[in-house]
Amino acid sequence: MRVSKVPYHSQVLSKQMPVAIYGHFGVPVMVFPTADQDFEEYERQGMIETLEPFIQQGMVKLFCVSAINRESWMNRRISPAERAYRQALYDRHVSEELVSLIYHDCRGKLPIATVGSSFGAYHAANTLIKHPDLFRWCIAMSGIYDMSSYFDGHYDQNCLENNPCDYLARLQGKPIQELNQCSINVICGQGPWERVEWSRQLPQALARRGIEHNFDLWGHDVAHDWPWWKIQLSLYFPRLFS
Repeated sequence: MRVSKVPYHSQVLSKQMPVAIYGHFGVPVMVFPTADQDFEEYERQGMIETLEPFIQQGMVKLFCVSAINRESWMNRRISPAERAYRQALYDRHVSEELVSLIYHDCRGKLPIATVGSSFGAYHAANTLIKHPDLFRWCIAMSGIYDMSSYFDGHYDQNCLENNPCDYLARLQGKPIQELNQCSINVICGQGPWERVEWSRQLPQALARRGIEHNFDLWGHDVAHDWPWWKIQLSLYFPRLFS
């Protein structure tokens, strides 16, 4: 299996944002880490080993990216306006710089999938919903999709444009048509550490706009943890990408 660690410098963020690439061929999958983790998290947690059969057969090609959650939404030392602004910059990094990196590595403008768990699920969903012209599939596991708890009473355009439960309500016309051609999959267990009420908010917002999606609610034994996310991706990868 091809493994490549790219020490990518982001012009948008003015910092190093390394990317780990796994595989030669297949659907390009942008993988977002959990809350304060990095581009090598899937390796450390054994997810690459779990997904290796799909990577080896050329079904998928993983692009595990870096995040700035500790510097944006999770940073209580800066103002809510600055948190939202930094998230807006991160969205530019993803949609402009990382998409270009993927196109270059894949030697073509292929539709891209997003995947994330926990805080990474927010990024996976936010990225596809904001950019359905670039991304076609989303697998969001055990996520949070209403970011208003990070606003601390503040609200501006960056807050609106990076809070899916808010901006979905304002979508109309072409964006809705584009989203209805995507595969949006929101998955959540009902076991330890899961917050079903958080995950349910995104399907509800999508349904109100008539946007097709799959809300997959697993059992009361299914925890907010890596063993279950491995099982879920092992089921969804062949389902979506075969």
